[in-house]
Amino acid sequence: MAMGNNHIDDMPVIRDLRQFDPHSGNRFERLIFNHRFWVVLLCAVVTGLLLAQGTRVVINASFEKMLPQNHPYIQNYLEHEKELRGLGNTLRVVVENPHGDIFDPGYLQALAEINDALFLMPGVDRSWMKSLWTPVVRWTEVTEEGFEGGPVIPDTYDGSPESMAQVRLNIARAGIVGSLVGNDYRSSMIVVPLLSRIEETNQPLDYGALSRMLEDKVRLQYEVAQHVEEQVRPLQSGTVKIHIIGFAKLVGDLIDGLVKVMMFFAVAAVVAALIIYLYTRCVRSTVLVVLCSLIAVVWEVGLVNMLGFALDPFSILVPFLVFAIGVSHGAQKMNGIMQDIARGTHKLVAARYTFRRLFVAGLTALLADAVGFAVLMLIDIPVIQDLAVTASIGVGVLIFTNLILLPVLLSYTGVSQPAAQRALADEAAERRGRGLGAVWQWLDRFTERRWAVSALLGAAVLAAGGFMVALELQIGDLDAGAPELRPDSRYNLDNAYVTAKYGLSSDVFAVMVKTPKDGCERFATQVEADRLAWTLRQVPGVQTTVSLVDSLRHHVAGTFEGSPKWNALVRNEKITNVSIHSILGSGTDLVNSECSIMPVIAYLSDHKADTLTRVVAAAEAFAAEHGTPERQFLLAAGSAGIEAATNIVVREANREMLVYVYCAVTLLCLVAFRSWRATVVAVVPLVLTSILAEALMVVLGIGVKVATLPVIALGVGIGVDYALYLLSVQLANQRAGQSLTQAYRGAVAFTGKVVALVGITLAAGVVTWAWSPIKFQADMGILLTFMFLWNMLGALILIPALSHFLLGRPALAGAPAAPTAPPPAAGGSPARGTT
Repeated sequence: MAMGNNHIDDMPVIRDLRQFDPHSGNRFERLIFNHRFWVVLLCAVVTGLLLAQGTRVVINASFEKMLPQNHPYIQNYLEHEKELRGLGNTLRVVVENPHGDIFDPGYLQALAEINDALFLMPGVDRSWMKSLWTPVVRWTEVTEEGFEGGPVIPDTYDGSPESMAQVRLNIARAGIVGSLVGNDYRSSMIVVPLLSRIEETNQPLDYGALSRMLEDKVRLQYEVAQHVEEQVRPLQSGTVKIHIIGFAKLVGDLIDGLVKVMMFFAVAAVVAALIIYLYTRCVRSTVLVVLCSLIAVVWEVGLVNMLGFALDPFSILVPFLVFAIGVSHGAQKMNGIMQDIARGTHKLVAARYTFRRLFVAGLTALLADAVGFAVLMLIDIPVIQDLAVTASIGVGVLIFTNLILLPVLLSYTGVSQPAAQRALADEAAERRGRGLGAVWQWLDRFTERRWAVSALLGAAVLAAGGFMVALELQIGDLDAGAPELRPDSRYNLDNAYVTAKYGLSSDVFAVMVKTPKDGCERFATQVEADRLAWTLRQVPGVQTTVSLVDSLRHHVAGTFEGSPKWNALVRNEKITNVSIHSILGSGTDLVNSECSIMPVIAYLSDHKADTLTRVVAAAEAFAAEHGTPERQFLLAAGSAGIEAATNIVVREANREMLVYVYCAVTLLCLVAFRSWRATVVAVVPLVLTSILAEALMVVLGIGVKVATLPVIALGVGIGVDYALYLLSVQLANQRAGQSLTQAYRGAVAFTGKVVALVGITLAAGVVTWAWSPIKFQADMGILLTFMFLWNMLGALILIPALSHFLLGRPALAGAPAAPTAPPPAAGGSPARGTT
């Protein structure tokens, strides 16, 4: 694949620039290299402008962008979001007394101060906050004179033993043990619903700032760690421990972890530079390759800010990939120029020769990369769509920085003469079968039938085994807590504490019972809601359920002096209506003010994929059997309901995304190679890698979810780069009349080392992620490292094996095409002054 029909003879060694025709090559090449100064100046100006823009980029996240907006569950939730405040984006702050129980004046004073601090934080939906100190948390009692009730902590509370005994009694009356009070009475919970925008400023909620406020104004100010004594100021009347969970805190911790993630970017840059330098032993070319890749990152981040996007914990990984891809393409260009200069060609002519040979191959490879990102737009989750846009922008700028700017800069600097001489000596040694030449000769054997059959049989066995293992691949989380973070992270430790100490977990699945106005007063509706709650309680993984019906039973019994005979649903709606109106007046979140939305809330033991699948199946089956136009059972709200909808979208998108990626990559290969046989040769190794990557996910216990979904698509889009570079040279050699073995040997000699270099460089750029504090980044790093290295091996081994059967004769290689690798040098070293 190339930009013209030039052959080897059209690119002779030219030592004197006066012997070179500046009007040779196609129009685009002439436009670039005959105006080199202006190209460099334009890129410098753009870099300066976008650097200024990039410094203002915002790192944040959005709860709404995590939702699959068009899924029926989410549409049901968003339609009734204002009536389901406690079932959306909610923080849960648990205040623990590590040295006693909650019936301690010092503890309750600390709880009051923490409650006030949370109340005043921006973005808090204050009217729906719940804690022992909020007036909406009330107790109710039946007496001889009727109902009595009041706040759990009365206005007369003064910290005395008598008032403390009253608080203890009120907690028991309110029935909040296991929900707002720990089962062991050593902690209590503050439930803090959040708004998507700050009311005072109408600005989106800044999760990073909110997380820092929680740490500074709550945890650091009020918590005294058990292992710290005199170094930290104790609370006025005692000590407490703080446990914080919820989407906002999870995202905040991810954003905080990005500071450490930035260190990995620096490590990746250093490792990439070291690998390239060890290959070239040329400082100037190494610096230029790394510099152009960094310029691409600057352009990408600047354009993201200009277009109004923000970086989030998912898209923040895109600059790493853009840098790694840039280095890989830059290494190809640098390698081609070095080989030509080593033969004595002038540095400007060498840059133009390499541009002719590899620009379209590189362009097609980058387009394949872009397709791998762009296909993520098909996933109906805004945060993934933003990642697709961000990554597509990054790959797009690589066309300018690494396919155009880098060859232009190298046309000025060339490579050092010692590096060129070393490259020439290495090439001569390789032709004699020494050094890497022995590896290339071994790879040549895969063009022979016996070796080709062995390689293909081995690939078939791996594919079959990988496919069987990949059948166990699951959608969603496979572990409790937040799999995005390490198991020993503070967030997951806090989540484990809350799950262990509270009867009601933070994993909430809600089914909305929707009726006409005042429909919840109907006996039939109450019976069906009660049946739904019973059905959900039978599902393994459901701890308990809560609904208006439960409160209604207790309230009706209360109106009849607490008689247990009346602790049931009553057909007489005149009786139940009194209780419903009384419950509405208490500010409940179990029914809306019009009595038309009544959530049935199931508290789950976890949000693992299996648990959510069972609950969704039971709820959908019940809704299908019992739903009517006047009484609808709408899924789903709550954190687990949203997670279930996300899993469904991810499951549907997983295969669909791969189909689109492979269709697009196949089409690009057909356009590039103009041969269906060559396209099959390029695509088959990618299919094997996709199968093995899914098998690896099963082995490592990684589920397919929002954080990991992009990896397989990226592996296909980026993996095809190897085939594009290798086959572009191999096909050109075959079309020039060479045998398959000769053509492949020439392709390996020209691009083989760099294909291996690229694979190692790409893997080195992401393998450091395995030590990231953010677990989903570590998972992505392991998967990408495997895919980059396996794609490299697949290209070097399976391409010649498949070519033996599909491209064995020159006639099968297709139409004549582009320039091949440069011929071996006639002399022993490059001419002086050409570097």
